[in-house]
Amino acid sequence: MTRPAGGARRHGLTLVFTGNGKGKTTAAVGLTVRAAGNRMRVFFLQFIKGQWKTGERDILRGLPGVDLEVTGRGFTIERLRNPNIPLEDHAAAAAHGWSVAQQIVREGDYDVVVLDEILGALNAGLVPRDELIELVRSKPPLLHLVLTGRNAPPELVEVADLVSEIQPIKHPFQRGIKAQRGIEF
Repeated sequence: MTRPAGGARRHGLTLVFTGNGKGKTTAAVGLTVRAAGNRMRVFFLQFIKGQWKTGERDILRGLPGVDLEVTGRGFTIERLRNPNIPLEDHAAAAAHGWSVAQQIVREGDYDVVVLDEILGALNAGLVPRDELIELVRSKPPLLHLVLTGRNAPPELVEVADLVSEIQPIKHPFQRGIKAQRGIEF
């Protein structure tokens, strides 16, 4: 793990970006860019969002010190879920992602680990809540752990160091404007 510049003592934090608004992954991507700019090693693991092409994946894969893995098969929320992907496939993808997440955190080779949309997998019943809380409690002391997704459970809010709730006030989708490349993906 990278040591902080200037002799400062680093304390590994758990950060949660939650809420119903747009911007949770965007916040995690920004934090990843900041960490990479400080020569920190980052592992960015995406649950839920699937294999479709996004701008952030392309740029993150090109950043020095950043490793990215996508384990999700797409959205699990019924109104957004692709009916051609069986729920069993989502469960298998989440199980694989959860296994990778636990191994990466336990090994402690990274300065920052981002578990993007882990809360979506949790809320869909694809990741065990008690195991996620235990992962946060037992993470290496210098590791910064970032968790994103809607509906952070109270137990997670309690053990996290920073929780930011992103709430929608206005969104172009309300006016029938579809997701825009470079803004939503």
